[in-house]
Amino acid sequence: MNKRFYFLLTLSIIFLFISILTGLVVGSSDISPLEALNILIGQVFNLKGDMLPSHAIIIMNIRLPRVILACIVGAGLSTVGLTYQAVFRNPLAEPYIIGVSSGAAFGASVAIAFSFAGGLWSIGITNVFAFAGALAVSFVALAISRVNGRVPVNTLLLSGVALGNLLTAGMSLIMFFDHNDMQQIVYWTMGSFVSASWDKVIFCLTFTAAGIVLLMFHTWELNLMQFGDETAYGLGVDVERLKRKLVIISSLVTAACVSVSGIIGFVGLVVPHVMRMISGYDNRRLFILSLIGGAGFMCITDTISRCILSPVEIPVGIITALMGGPFFIYLLKRNKGMV
Repeated sequence: MNKRFYFLLTLSIIFLFISILTGLVVGSSDISPLEALNILIGQVFNLKGDMLPSHAIIIMNIRLPRVILACIVGAGLSTVGLTYQAVFRNPLAEPYIIGVSSGAAFGASVAIAFSFAGGLWSIGITNVFAFAGALAVSFVALAISRVNGRVPVNTLLLSGVALGNLLTAGMSLIMFFDHNDMQQIVYWTMGSFVSASWDKVIFCLTFTAAGIVLLMFHTWELNLMQFGDETAYGLGVDVERLKRKLVIISSLVTAACVSVSGIIGFVGLVVPHVMRMISGYDNRRLFILSLIGGAGFMCITDTISRCILSPVEIPVGIITALMGGPFFIYLLKRNKGMV
């Protein structure tokens, strides 16, 4: 079993490396893989090699922050999706299941419609409002779902659905009265890394990396929760406290991701299932594979989104849905026991 895991881990790392390199070299400007690596090595070690200054600017200021941001978002959404599938014991659980995406979209819509200026944490005001909206929905859903000190899973899911629909209606109302900004709002909800920058990389990495590390410490408890709350409690897991903790951490990671990328679906749903099919149900190993696989998948789909109809860029959320939806249906039909 260990040999199989390390084999899959090696394949995942190779896939991630190829995805990152592809994202750096593919585009309107032809840059060879060797030149891209020389630029990266030269920048890291402050070496002056045989490179075009324009290519160095393209790699370091445009493509590299975009590739890294895509990897961070992919890793964050995949690990949160895996966590929610274990916490809710629901194969359809994904990062937006408690209304986080609707909260982020509503916050972004408010910022766009009212043309708020400025920013915070070195990122734009739209990203700040999206982050705040996503977090607010999570905490409100937790608060209204709490019954006698407990947070029933079904109640939390229903609360998330209700809040999500309410905020989606609010966003639709904003677009109804503000036709001028409708296109910008719709484009934001489709998901894109077109505005990627080093500031957004630092912002997203700060919250996502911290959240992923904290979630990783609870993968053993996630294994126990698969057998039910009573069994996990009998084995020493404070189930209710753990649920709240995992939901809060997961919401923070999802909020950070969606605030810089918009709403990108299917990554947190499909990637954990694919990794589960090929690696088994041990969340300790599945977590690592989902993290790497999600980063690689997001990176390669973002590259496809900006190159398939170049110079026109398709929102990456459309690409993940077009790829993830049919593939997930195929997996369900091929192996109905995967969930």
